Amino acid sequence: MIKEVIVVEGRDDITAVKRAVDAEIIAVGGFGINAKVIEKIKEAQKRCGVIVFTDPDFAGEKIRKIISKRVPGVKHAYIAQRDGIKDGDIGVENASPEVILKALQNAKFEVKKKRDYFTIDDMIFFKLTADINAKDRRELLGRELGIGYSNAAQFITKLNNYGISRDEFIKAINKINKENGYGEINNK
Repeated sequence: MIKEVIVVEGRDDITAVKRAVDAEIIAVGGFGINAKVIEKIKEAQKRCGVIVFTDPDFAGEKIRKIISKRVPGVKHAYIAQRDGIKDGDIGVENASPEVILKALQNAKFEVKKKRDYFTIDDMIFFKLTADINAKDRRELLGRELGIGYSNAAQFITKLNNYGISRDEFIKAINKINKENGYGEINNK
């Protein structure tokens, strides 16, 4: 499991990187990097570090510069254009798993033990799934923790990958419950 969060341009890049490594990944959606995405990247950098892995073209370099300017200290992974070209299209999504792994190794990623601290039982107990307000709660909690919205399974993965502590989780869930009239939940 790679400790850092990998930032890529789009969904196809996520698929390609996931074929090569086990990591948390954020897609910026091309040039449309908005303040919300930058905040997610800043939170990821603060919690576990970030590796920017954009396409080897003009757009990829521009995105890389925007992120580097707004989120200091990020690491960078690069592939050569020849390693990311397929049918005239250049991108990370076209690179082989071996090329992707080599690029991330060159960025000096750190390895961490996969963490299974939070489980589906926590999602049920804290009414983040199997509850009429579960989706809204996950959205509010994701915003409060700075990890964004996800379905229940992805939310568990983010809680574990971002190293969220039980105390931080309880404090955040109680805050959103109080602010939104859901009632306080004590730690189990």
